[in-house]
Amino acid sequence: MARGTVLIADDDTAIRTVLNQALARAGYAPRATGNAATLWRWVSQGEGDVVITDVVMPDENAFDLIPRIKKMRPELPIIVMSAQNTLMTALTAAEKGAFEYLPKPFDLSEVVAVVGRALAEPGRKPQRNAAEADVEELPLIGRSPAMQEIYRALARLTQTDLTVMITGESGTGKELVARVLHDYGRRRHGPFVALNMAAIPRELIESELFGHEKGAFTGAQTRTQGRFEQAEGGTLFLDEIGDMPLEAQTRLLRVLQQGEYTTVGGRTPVKTNVRIIAATHRDLKAQISQGLFREDLFYRLNVVPLRIPPLRERLDDVGDLVRHFLRVAAREGLGQKAIETGAIDRLRAYTWPGNIRELENFVRRLVALYPQETLTGQIVDQELASLTPPPAPDASSDANDLAELVERYLAGYFASYGGELPPPGLYDRVIKQVEQPLLTAALVATRGNQIRAAELLGLNRNTLRARIKSLDIRVYRTPAP
Repeated sequence: MARGTVLIADDDTAIRTVLNQALARAGYAPRATGNAATLWRWVSQGEGDVVITDVVMPDENAFDLIPRIKKMRPELPIIVMSAQNTLMTALTAAEKGAFEYLPKPFDLSEVVAVVGRALAEPGRKPQRNAAEADVEELPLIGRSPAMQEIYRALARLTQTDLTVMITGESGTGKELVARVLHDYGRRRHGPFVALNMAAIPRELIESELFGHEKGAFTGAQTRTQGRFEQAEGGTLFLDEIGDMPLEAQTRLLRVLQQGEYTTVGGRTPVKTNVRIIAATHRDLKAQISQGLFREDLFYRLNVVPLRIPPLRERLDDVGDLVRHFLRVAAREGLGQKAIETGAIDRLRAYTWPGNIRELENFVRRLVALYPQETLTGQIVDQELASLTPPPAPDASSDANDLAELVERYLAGYFASYGGELPPPGLYDRVIKQVEQPLLTAALVATRGNQIRAAELLGLNRNTLRARIKSLDIRVYRTPAP
């Protein structure tokens, strides 16, 4: 007996075929059509336990059809697929009440797994209305698999008030992600207030967070609102939470536990209703082991962890990002520019240690310095050559220094597990975490010259080449003169 009937709507014959085969092998009874009208007829006749539909079909857009399906059969789970893999596609799918959004190309095993979850947990209802936005104006840009995972997570999280911990290197766009969670979430009509812990003197952080009363300390001549009060009913974004001093961490933990705070110099507790989103580029588990961050606060903030990938892990997005930055520069009056495909390829080959922030500044520099209407590969090469690479590893370092470095690394690694043994596979994880940045640094220092990098590292050239391929390391190489 079939596990359930799956209705498939996609105008691509190949996609219908592979979905039919995969779902049938998994024990489901698939029915497929290439148009929305047939899908609507099946649904209105009460057929199907799950729907899988493409967004763009020849006779109707699925986003127009889904509300009718949800009105007639609100319990019917709908899985949306799309090749238009933008943030707005994921958000609109969630708004319309889709159970799940899957970007194309998709993994068949994931489709089967999602169908299984849909049958076990049918009927997710829409809980918000996303603002209309042009694709070019989206706050997050990129169609890479790494960004698709971020979009899918954001589509779910905008429907909740859960506390989110955003991690990622500097320049990856952590505050942009926080803005999306606010602007497309339940609290979008409330204020969005951001506070960067690294930018506030330690002695003023508590006053900045909770406000102070007149006379609370020298210079406090009037009562001043804190960020919690300013963000009431909205979202408070605590950036670089890893730089918060311990005494302020204790007060923040009390707010998260009790839902109230006291102003500096005040006596009466104040109830608060804000959503907390925190962000950091630091390893908070390592800071916990060093006594720099409270473990209980970490678990209060880390309800939903969200890692933003560095640009080197999503280099396929460089083209979209560059074109977006060129449009922004044109609107700011810096000049209308186009860019050659070959120039994009050169930019995609660089590792961008400063991430998206570095790429944006690089594009603005190109627009400002070069009068040509089209930015060429030669122009990009000239400017890339001017970038200062990270310092090269010291090939003359004593072996004892390296042993000490590894010993400290392992001590911190074990400490992050509270002194207990970490899960199996320690060797592979440590090697990957140490080897990838080491090889990348050597290649950047030698401008991508693998022969020199191999000499620097003391490796055979073929061994280095194999490890570069295995770890998918891509570094800009200076072109031959």
